[in-house]
Amino acid sequence: MTPLDLAGYLVAALMTAVALWRMPAALWGDEEDKRRRALWGCYAGFAAALWTKTRAVRLALNDSAVTDLAVLIKHYTATIAILAILSYIVAIYGRYPDGGTVPRHVRFARAIQQVATKASIATLILLTVLFFTVVDRSVPSDRFVADHAGQWGATLYMSVFYLYLGAASAVCAYQWALATANAGLRYLRVGLGMMTFAMFIGVGYTVSRTLFLWVSVVDNPSESFALRFDEITEAAQVVLFAFFAVGASIPALSKGQRRAKLWRAQVKLHGLWRELMTAFPEQPFDPPASLARELTRFDTPADLRIDRWAADIADAVEKLRHYVPDTLLPAAKAAAAADGGTDPDRAGPLAEAYWIKAALTAKNSGAPASVAAAVETQHATDQDGEVAWLVRVATAYRTVPQNRAAQVLADAAPTPSTASATATAAPRTASTEETA
Repeated sequence: MTPLDLAGYLVAALMTAVALWRMPAALWGDEEDKRRRALWGCYAGFAAALWTKTRAVRLALNDSAVTDLAVLIKHYTATIAILAILSYIVAIYGRYPDGGTVPRHVRFARAIQQVATKASIATLILLTVLFFTVVDRSVPSDRFVADHAGQWGATLYMSVFYLYLGAASAVCAYQWALATANAGLRYLRVGLGMMTFAMFIGVGYTVSRTLFLWVSVVDNPSESFALRFDEITEAAQVVLFAFFAVGASIPALSKGQRRAKLWRAQVKLHGLWRELMTAFPEQPFDPPASLARELTRFDTPADLRIDRWAADIADAVEKLRHYVPDTLLPAAKAAAAADGGTDPDRAGPLAEAYWIKAALTAKNSGAPASVAAAVETQHATDQDGEVAWLVRVATAYRTVPQNRAAQVLADAAPTPSTASATATAAPRTASTEETA
């Protein structure tokens, strides 16, 4: 196996991995989100085309009952992928108000897309006719362009495909170059820049190969020169698809990083959330399940599930306030100070964890519901801040042994004199949050 053959397998595997990665979003995304489906169709089509170019698949198909079948399948799948990518270019611009000004490059993209479907169908029909009529397929080929150099039938066939491929590459290069210049986010600018570079390689690839084939009809090249030219341009195409696959994936990495962050948050919150939902089974939408089951629920996005868990935990803590005395809060703070030191980043979440576990102990021990106890309100600036706080609390919660929580609850038990004073006192407001 030559280095070029190995590179062919690697880039085919890379494009396949990208197609599989983006497939869930395409299949289960919003019905109106045409961008994901179009882009996924491009990945899937090029992945199939690249596999037909690998040595094992190429030779197996070319030696089949239909000689050089790998070439026809490769061009079919590549044509469909090109149509998908042209549809993607139009979809990313979104909609403009009726009667409003539409930028020139958007009008250009829409005009190209309007003829793209008809051009694709015409290209597929013409390629099929030429393949079975004028292309010399008497002997199976390994490198189609090199083996058919100088043959007018194969030159005409490949010229039709390269005209379609080159025009689409030029359109993509133009549109993505504009998008790169206007991109505000760095990762988006890098990704679009790599895709633009890949399309420029594609234009050079199609132009150079078309010129080579037509020059070869006039002046038949040597076998070694034809093979060398084919290998050089194939190597350029490997680089093209590598840049395209990586560049198209970079903008999605930010979403992937956020999704991974949400999954880590689920892992850390699950234990706390499940214990609270077990104590209050009427609280969650669905009964709490194991961590593995929760992580594999694809019917609800991870960010929405985290928001629900945060709300569930907050509601459960609010209910727990009715099972404990006011003195539990200072007892939990004292225990956190004794066990966690003076570090506020550790003492705060640890005190909250002590309070929750002690309150759960009281509730599970049959303590009667009463007036809501005082709690310390956390002032998160946004949803991410609230989730970050709960993750720290859940992390501390896992370190709190049951006997220590019971001890904190015992320390918070009101003395007889305190209970008497409380009984004769006027009704109080447990917290600013409750009054509000």
